Amino acid sequence: MKFSETWLRHWVSPDWTTQALADHITMAGLEVDAIAPVAGAFDGVVIAEVVDKQPHPSADKLNVCHVDDGGDEPVQVVCGAPNVAVGQKVPFARVNATLPGDFKIKKAKLRGVESRGMICSASELELEEGTSDGIWVLPPTAPVGDGLRDWLALDDHAIEVDLTPNRGDCLSLKGMAREVGVLSRLPLNEPEISVVTPKNQETFPVRVEAPAQCPRYAGRVIRGVDLAAETPLWMTERLRRSGIRAIDPIVDVTNYVMLELGQPMHAFDLARLQDGIVVREARGDERLTLLDGQDIALRDGTLVIADAHRPLAIAGVMGGEASGVNANTQDIFLESAFFSPLAVAGQARSYGLHTDASHRFERGVDPQLTQVALERATQLLLEIVGGDPGPVTEVASPDHLPLGCSVTLRRVRLDQCLSLVIADDDVVDILSRLGMHVDVVAEGWRVKVPSWRFDIALEEDLIEELARIHGYDRIPVRRPAARLKLSAADETRQPLSRLRRHLVARGYQEAITYSFVAPELQETLTPGAIAPALANPISADMSVMRASLLPGLVKAMMHNLNRQQPRVRLFETGLVFRGELDDLEQVSMLGGIICGPRHPEGWSATRERVDFFDLKGDLESLLALTHRPDAWRFEAGEHPGLHPGQTARIICDGRPVGWVGALHPGVRAELGLKTGAFVFELELEAATQGLLPAFEPLSRHPEVRRDLALVVKDDVPVMALMDAMRDQAGEWLVDLRLFDVYQGEGIEKGHKSLALGLTWQHPSRTLNDDEINQLVDAIVGEAKSRFAAVLRS
Repeated sequence: MKFSETWLRHWVSPDWTTQALADHITMAGLEVDAIAPVAGAFDGVVIAEVVDKQPHPSADKLNVCHVDDGGDEPVQVVCGAPNVAVGQKVPFARVNATLPGDFKIKKAKLRGVESRGMICSASELELEEGTSDGIWVLPPTAPVGDGLRDWLALDDHAIEVDLTPNRGDCLSLKGMAREVGVLSRLPLNEPEISVVTPKNQETFPVRVEAPAQCPRYAGRVIRGVDLAAETPLWMTERLRRSGIRAIDPIVDVTNYVMLELGQPMHAFDLARLQDGIVVREARGDERLTLLDGQDIALRDGTLVIADAHRPLAIAGVMGGEASGVNANTQDIFLESAFFSPLAVAGQARSYGLHTDASHRFERGVDPQLTQVALERATQLLLEIVGGDPGPVTEVASPDHLPLGCSVTLRRVRLDQCLSLVIADDDVVDILSRLGMHVDVVAEGWRVKVPSWRFDIALEEDLIEELARIHGYDRIPVRRPAARLKLSAADETRQPLSRLRRHLVARGYQEAITYSFVAPELQETLTPGAIAPALANPISADMSVMRASLLPGLVKAMMHNLNRQQPRVRLFETGLVFRGELDDLEQVSMLGGIICGPRHPEGWSATRERVDFFDLKGDLESLLALTHRPDAWRFEAGEHPGLHPGQTARIICDGRPVGWVGALHPGVRAELGLKTGAFVFELELEAATQGLLPAFEPLSRHPEVRRDLALVVKDDVPVMALMDAMRDQAGEWLVDLRLFDVYQGEGIEKGHKSLALGLTWQHPSRTLNDDEINQLVDAIVGEAKSRFAAVLRS
């Protein structure tokens, strides 16, 4: 919510500085994000009137003007704006004035003609974004000679408040003023809103077919509006300072009332409506062109405003182009409605939209505000564009309107939660100033919650209100007291912190990504994965729960690559969600991703890039922390998102628990990823399960080592060969490792030479050559019979 400080002070003006005002708002739980001046830094700019305009004698696009700036005689100034005309009131920077950017105005000659000052555009004063088309023409009532800054009260600030979703009641000047009034104990100076007397009895039929989604709908016909009229400068300025661009008087008034009272509204061109308004759900074959030009296919269940023949608007989101107000509009139908938050929630985002109206409706708009806002908008429209209003037509379904909520607040519970005693009179005073009706009962108070507070339903909600208004800074600090005892440590499990520290030590950084991902990215990386879709997603690219950690890690990697960070090593732990809600499986996973150079840049580093074995080595070192080398295996496998020749299934105790491999080239092409990337993902439960530490004495006797070079076919898995060797190596084998792979001269094509080192050590004696030779012969024989291995000479 963004608003002008000056506008707020028209409602309530405590004796606080701007910063103090922001601090009080923040301490009340409504965090102020930014305070910004509403205009650039300038001085010496006054209101002037153009009294003469002549073409420049030496330049076709320049004019020589004389302006009355309130001095003794008109001032000559050269102006290149195409829209300058005699009789206009304009902002005029006198000689020695300073414009934004510390630009000083001096006497000058332009093509030989003297110019003493400058007629300014709105953008030159930083009152408009971008570049203005011409000079800023002020209203005819602007007083010549007065300082522009003082006349427009430009020593003002735009305050932006980051509201939590439960505080929809503060999405208006009235709501913010109500909060400030409570904090400062000052009454509100609300604008007078009176019931407009109809000048005719014309109505337009309204029918609500979805009363649960739209419990209240009101509207009125206004004939003979003049859209040639201009929105008053005071209104366009308040809109601008609140972040809304002025469009035309009718749209400006509806936006103004939305900002002022919090009620979104819409105006239809009456001539373009047929046979009445119908509030209903969309039918599957209907389409609608919105005011922003988008043509969308409406889905079943979408709440729409329609006439007898076609949909006119998505209810609570955006109007349609076909029924919108335009320059030829003479009669309008002005609507004001209450839509159920659940009816609007997610509806805008499902179409890729987010509007000021949907932002308010999905958080809850005061259901008692509908007619008040309609009267306020009518009042303003009659002052600006004129017209003859008809009576208000309202259709309401009391059974579907939010019921008044009453909550009991217990004295004991209040004192217990806050650890301090707020006096009874102060409790009643605070709740009453918040708009609640309070009755004293035996255990405390019975509180009637006002219609605009959708967020209050529990006793704890009332306690929170009392705490924030009384002042969080006045609540005493108390450390929690508890009788604690040491918990038993399970030595068979590796703590997650140790896994994290290990990966960090190997050059990884921990990533924390959202549990919500884009369905397209998830389908690309894990085709066919089933995960719950969100009913009300934050955005379209965060609309499903993740079925894998890979989408988040890949997105984080691409974010780094796009910012010239070529060497990426990330890991993440977290839950993944598999299946639908009624049969949902939540699994804790550990995932990682690497890409780029193998070593950090340095004088001694090579330019080699990471490959599959870099990641596999990191993963093996991590799994070694479990002290269960025999439990883990890597088997060649196929994963739809990974390279078919560089993918391995991770097996623990004979059960598949994860994957490691290179991203599939097709996936990389679809993501626009130009570098190779390697990923792993495994169940966290398996990675943390270890063995109970136990003492084992070191052998005092020497080790015996034999190296074997076996030639096998290319497709023989090394893991399978090593498993067969272990089976024949006996119980005294303490180490078996692959230390070389060779293909080339001397090796038959389609074959590879594997060099393996075997180490034996007996715990109580020295092994002799005969024993070792027998074991080696058994190993070679088994390798020959099972894998057609040949001992390389």
